[in-house]
Formats: sequence, structure tokens, C-alpha cells
Amino acid sequence: MQKEIIQVGSLNWFYRATEPLNANDKPPVVFLHGLVSQSYSWRKVMPALTEYGFRCIAPDWIGAGKSDWPEKKEFAYTPEAHIQALGDWLDAMELGTVSLVVQGYLGSVGLQYALRNPERIHRIAILNAPVSTNAGVPFKIKQMGWPVVGDMMTQDPLLVDRTLEGGGGYVVPEDALGVYRKPFLTSSAAGRALKATIGNLNLPETTAEIAKGFAAWEKPVLVAWGKRDPWLPLEQAQAFAKTLPNGTLEEFEEVGHYPQEDWHEKVSGALVPFLRAKDL
Repeated sequence: MQKEIIQVGSLNWFYRATEPLNANDKPPVVFLHGLVSQSYSWRKVMPALTEYGFRCIAPDWIGAGKSDWPEKKEFAYTPEAHIQALGDWLDAMELGTVSLVVQGYLGSVGLQYALRNPERIHRIAILNAPVSTNAGVPFKIKQMGWPVVGDMMTQDPLLVDRTLEGGGGYVVPEDALGVYRKPFLTSSAAGRALKATIGNLNLPETTAEIAKGFAAWEKPVLVAWGKRDPWLPLEQAQAFAKTLPNGTLEEFEEVGHYPQEDWHEKVSGALVPFLRAKDL
């Protein structure tokens, strides 16, 4: 797996990529992670797809992982700022049409980007992301965006353990937790970036755009959901899938909010046939 950094404007993006030996004729697949995750979470899914000829790319969001953690005066950490940054990154990577795989609370940004740039999107897979106007931010994560309390919480590297394991009930391997904790052990800027991102999620407005937009979205959508997600219940995914003109719902047993971390084989098993399917 390649690990690269590309400068886009004044910001450095870290990304992981896998290149197939025998490429298929499908567009590249871009994987977008949620909170408090990184592109690292896709480390076992991407090679599985590359075996079927897919080029796969997963960035760390600005403010996460090994990408830059600018201060708020340099990057607003709003959905609008993330949408613009994602588009700039796709342009810099010279990625034309792509398929998107999104997960978690920042996955919603990818969905907003898709709705505003449909000509660049081939297919979309949604894993446990806020798609319903009933979606909320869990209290322990919401606190991280508060003044004072959030400042303390986001400077504690153990927030990674509590969040990643709290999202599904599984124990995350220590070597993986080490990767997820590292930004918070490296610089206080990582915690400030997380606090700003959480404080600016603006889910009511974001989910209203998603719900309305995807009710008229004609391209294929896979809604793949970990049923053990304590924050975004399966009922929200089921209701959303019913509104899709060209949607499919796949439910993952014994999987939580972070499907790619909890049970990557199930994620790969759902993505491969969906992304390989012939277009009508």
C-alpha cells in the first residue's frame, strides 16, 4: 500500500492508495473515514478490492490522521470548508469520476459533495453515516465540541479508545489504537482540530440536504449498516434506503458504527459485487 502526501493550496493531505496489477474498467474508489478515525481504518478493505482490479484511494481528512491540523483561523472545520477541501483534493489528485465509500459523521461531507457534483460520482456506498434528519451526535462525542469541556476531552489520547470501542463494543487491537492515538500524542493541534470539527457538524442542515437530495438521486447507492451501532440505529438506514430510487440495503450482523474496523470481510464482501455490477 502506498502512503503519500500531496499539497493542495496551503494544506498537506496524507492518503493511502492501492494500485491493481490488472485494472478493471471501473472508476477509482475513494474511501472517506469518520470521527475519530483515519484512512488507516480502510487498510484491510482496500487491498481486497484491489484484487478485483479497483484502484483505491483513502485520504485523512484535514484535521485528522497525518494530514495537516490547521488552526480555525486557517481552516473553518465546517461542512462547507470540508466540502470545498475535498473537491480541491480530488482535483489535485486528478481524479475525474469516482465511486465514493463513506462512513461515520464526516461521511456526510462526502454525500454533500456528491449531491453538488453528481457528474463526478459513479456509485456511492454509505456505511453508518448520518443520513436521517433524526440522526444525532452521541453525547460523549458532542461534549468534545463544547468549550472548556471539549478542550480537556480532545487533549486526552484515550478519547480514541473510548470512541472507537464505544461505537461497536469490540476491543480494538492495541497496535491499531496506537496509530489512531498518535496524532493526539504528537500535537495539541490535533485535539483542537477534532473539537472544531465536532462543534461545527451542523447535522440538522446537513442531513436535511442529504435526505432531500438522495430522494431524487438516480445512480446506484448501497446502504451497508452495522446493526450494533449505538449512535445511528438501523431504523434510520432502513427508512433512508426506502427513499432511494436506485438503492440497496445490506445489514451487517454483529457490526457496529465502524464496520471497516469491526469486520472488514463483511464490508469487502458487500462492496465488491456492488462496485463491479454492470451499469444499466
